[in-house]
Amino acid sequence: MTAKWIETLTGSLEDKKQYKAATARVEALPAPYRDVARALQRYFMYYGMVSDGEMLARMVGDHADLWERAALDGMSARDIVGDDPVEFAETFVAAYSGKQWIDRERTRLRDAFAAAEAVDDRGKRS
Repeated sequence: MTAKWIETLTGSLEDKKQYKAATARVEALPAPYRDVARALQRYFMYYGMVSDGEMLARMVGDHADLWERAALDGMSARDIVGDDPVEFAETFVAAYSGKQWIDRERTRLRDAFAAAEAVDDRGKRS
């Protein structure tokens, strides 16, 4: 009962466990994979702002999988990321199209414009 109440406030505890496990996997990577993966994760959090805990846990888990595989195969970071790490990061995040923090503000902005367009020049609603 207590766990359900806590999850109502904080989100799924299982998602948090998966996120922490994936982060620990990234921390266990050898350099330079660990350093690149950390930098990408930081960018993901600023750029993507995924608010769906399940989607975030899956994204971070897949990210850890990617770098673990690269380390095992001996691939360079550039082999994985290509020429532009920003483009790679943004494309990676886009593949996880769950809810983002900005979605609510996008909706508010669109609604505000729709409401403003509904008002004619004399301040009356059309």
